[in-house]
Amino acid sequence: MATALSDSGDDSLDESSGLSDSLEDSDVEVNCQSGAKQKPCKYYNKGHCKDGSKCLYLHVCQYAQKGNCRYGSKCKLKHSPSGSGSSHATNLVRSTSKDPKLTNGRKYQWQLDDGSGWRDIENDHIIEAQYCLPHTKSIKIYNTPHGAVSIDYNRMRVRGKNLSVRRLDDGTTTWVWYCTLRHKWREYGDKDSKGNTGPVTSSDIEKRFQSNPEDSFAFSIGSENLEIKFREMQQVGKKRNRKVTRRPVYRQPAIRVVPQVTRAFQNMSVANKPQWEFEGGNGRWHMFKHRNGTCSVSNDDIERSYQQNRSGHMTFTVNAQTYNLDFGAMIQTNLATKKTRKIRRV
Repeated sequence: MATALSDSGDDSLDESSGLSDSLEDSDVEVNCQSGAKQKPCKYYNKGHCKDGSKCLYLHVCQYAQKGNCRYGSKCKLKHSPSGSGSSHATNLVRSTSKDPKLTNGRKYQWQLDDGSGWRDIENDHIIEAQYCLPHTKSIKIYNTPHGAVSIDYNRMRVRGKNLSVRRLDDGTTTWVWYCTLRHKWREYGDKDSKGNTGPVTSSDIEKRFQSNPEDSFAFSIGSENLEIKFREMQQVGKKRNRKVTRRPVYRQPAIRVVPQVTRAFQNMSVANKPQWEFEGGNGRWHMFKHRNGTCSVSNDDIERSYQQNRSGHMTFTVNAQTYNLDFGAMIQTNLATKKTRKIRRV
């Protein structure tokens, strides 16, 4: 099972307040099993392993597993357990950025390192999909080879374990910058309630961030001067400070053959279709279901509207009562009574 922690706290920050958040949980169930072989055989890497095919360790190049084999396709050692030469684990090209870039056709790849080298997390679209949501702070995955693993998206680290995590991409990821405004995550450049567009866009901020992640981005709204500090991930002004986050636009993974490489996770089995739910008065969660004469929308209707604009709204009716779904705040509001309920996408 995986649990995504959503940030629904106050959007403004005093100088002394720190980042105090109110969290709501959103659960995704994941089953994980590990392969038996995980570490490269040191004897194979030295030239000969007497155990041959019976060896309990991987007969692969130990440097290829780390993504830094200097011989590449000319290496005499195997780069995958089932064949020789470069494969999925080594289709990485070093660049001036902190992490290498994927060149194997994959759009992104999440990896874990337990000290013996980076290994792919298979079927990582679940982790990626949650990471693309600005209000999701972390995801907790159970039943892994390392026990329960909690990935902190904001700090890009694994909590409480001697594990490292990273996200690789192909260099074409579209990054979106968000700021909290009235308890909701809003994309920079979005139109306000009057139809006015903000003075800066995500692409403006991203260009500066790419040039220097330790720098800041200054801009003005009217007479107010504001600054986005990249290290603190805050928007700073004279009146208040606001939380800022940077998340990718989700891209559907291409259908591909599962590579024969060592995995950190395998066989992550989840429902293919996201399910939308609302919280009842007793704290239990209920599914949205279309029924003639009662609820006017189905789960598919909500998902379709959400995919069109993940920070947008949609209205529907239940027994002649009109409701509004706010995807940015993940809240359902009865437009007549103004009563609100939490919603979630699992």
